[in-house]
Amino acid sequence: MVGVPQERVHREAAPLRTQVVGLLRDAIVGAEYAPGERLIERAMCERFDVSRTVVREALRQLESEGLVDMVPHRGPVVATLTAVDAASLYEVREVLEALAGRSFAERATAAQKATLKRRMKAFEAALDRGGLPAILAAKDAFYDALLDGAGNEVVRATLLGVHARTSMLRGMTLQAPGRSVHTRQELREITEAATSGDPAAAWAACERHVRSAAAVAMEQLRDATAVAGTA
Repeated sequence: MVGVPQERVHREAAPLRTQVVGLLRDAIVGAEYAPGERLIERAMCERFDVSRTVVREALRQLESEGLVDMVPHRGPVVATLTAVDAASLYEVREVLEALAGRSFAERATAAQKATLKRRMKAFEAALDRGGLPAILAAKDAFYDALLDGAGNEVVRATLLGVHARTSMLRGMTLQAPGRSVHTRQELREITEAATSGDPAAAWAACERHVRSAAAVAMEQLRDATAVAGTA
């Protein structure tokens, strides 16, 4: 990476490691770093104005999320997600999100339903404003509300791990031409079914959303592979 501006963290706010994890995660998801690109510790220290210890802690966290790989004799690199990996992850994500949607429809309180509706409006506002980090953050907040109402911590932990591993693909799919229109409608359908207390409809709406996102992601991966093959 060249010409990257320094991004100073705010020492009076969250712990330094947490801030660096967030900034570096946004940079990876936003494609500032390419899959397979080395993440040089000295450059990270300069970019975020923190110590090497903080950078190493942040890299370990992102490794646990599947965004960074530690390669012998090379050090940390941006993880590369293959088409096979992506297909497997979306297959699992489809079932987990459908289960979360159905469980929300069965168990959510009135307050949790109101929160999901607010998060849906906030996501739409983020889409209208643009800016990938804000859109992803708003979508994460929507899922937090969905999982709160679902009341299953095993589903929450597993699904969040899947989301972390597919975050680069989520960034690509949301930026695909025309995809935001479909995402908006799909999440509206999830919200309507889940908050109206219709478990079957909520399951089906979540399935449709993940299948649609998977189709876009797989197409983009095929295109990227084709381009790499002709380079």
